[in-house]
Amino acid sequence: MAKPGTAATPATTALTRAGIPFVTRAYAHDPAVTEFGREAAAALGVDPERVYKTLLAEVDGDLAVAIVPVTGSLDLKALAAVLGGKRAHMADPAVAERKTGYVVGGISPIGQRARLRTVLDDSAQRFDTVLVSGGRRGFDIELAPADLQRATGAILADIGRE
Repeated sequence: MAKPGTAATPATTALTRAGIPFVTRAYAHDPAVTEFGREAAAALGVDPERVYKTLLAEVDGDLAVAIVPVTGSLDLKALAAVLGGKRAHMADPAVAERKTGYVVGGISPIGQRARLRTVLDDSAQRFDTVLVSGGRRGFDIELAPADLQRATGAILADIGRE
């Protein structure tokens, strides 16, 4: 659960309400850094393969969430296929912020303003726990992949690329 003194975010509130166990992991974010997930891995001393980024894409005009390792990239064709679409492209960052209620670099897959179709890269199953943004830059949440899937309603699929 949230550590004492750690301000709640919509993500931590949603997890607490759902009774899903998690650990908060805060670190000092460097405003000059734009590779947020890699920064989190280094600052928290965890294997970067366990840190996942939250990306928003448009699949045939509808927004969707993709959760993939920070060590790789999102395969847009695979995402579209999993969601029954033909084409996908990355969402405009301003749209992503408006729809999720979070800022880029702090977009959590949990506790977003609207529940969007979500796909979690199946590589997450290799780990006991993974880390995702907790809802702001410099703040991650560590939880079991099955709990992340439950909290987001995610489909598991191979959508990440090295």
